[in-house]
Amino acid sequence: MYIDAADQVEPAVVRLQRMLRKIDQLHLPRASRRDLESILVRQVTKELDRILPWQAGHGLETAVIALRIGQAAHLDDEMLHQLKLAALLHDLGLLMLPPHLQTGKGSLEPDSYVTIQNHSRLGATLLEPFSFLHEATVMIAHHHERWDGSGYPYGLRGEFIPFGARILAVADAFEAIQVPGVCARSLRDHIALRILRVASGTQFDPIVIDLLIELMEERGANAFGKDAVPVGEPGV
Repeated sequence: MYIDAADQVEPAVVRLQRMLRKIDQLHLPRASRRDLESILVRQVTKELDRILPWQAGHGLETAVIALRIGQAAHLDDEMLHQLKLAALLHDLGLLMLPPHLQTGKGSLEPDSYVTIQNHSRLGATLLEPFSFLHEATVMIAHHHERWDGSGYPYGLRGEFIPFGARILAVADAFEAIQVPGVCARSLRDHIALRILRVASGTQFDPIVIDLLIELMEERGANAFGKDAVPVGEPGV
């Protein structure tokens, strides 16, 4: 399926916002609410995967990686929960781009590149009305900032970038790296890690990269495998 007309995008955005509004209106104890939010946002993510099939699964895989890093950083349960939701929904802003730019593939004119850079801000704008996503929205807005200040959309640098957004940036990039001709997950992960290490201190927070390195050294091929953190089930 490919979205090739703007009039197909707006109904999809409205449908996803309607799903999120229902979650926002839940009245439950905080712990129970987190569990249900995880389950229901996972359903929103599945709908997003259906609309954008070329990146299906990216949100879920990014959430697994982000949660592992967040746990290694000793984030509390609420921040881990918000990080999870941010990772699941971080590409929502792609729906607001012109159809020919939604894949992020192919050569781009300078104006098109600037438009694509807006997707994190647009995603955050779509999510701002929902109180249960307050912290997640901040992470999504800033997950393409760079440690050296050359990122977007606001050009924040260093510790001015929210820590959750710095974790999300690393998880997003690590999951997205593709290595042609490499099928083994463990080899791909090690190559991706080497690429990210080169960008430590420029694109990425060195502390977050160090946490990723420690995870890989401790758990190896199992760091983000099938026994990794569940993201659509009860519990963190």
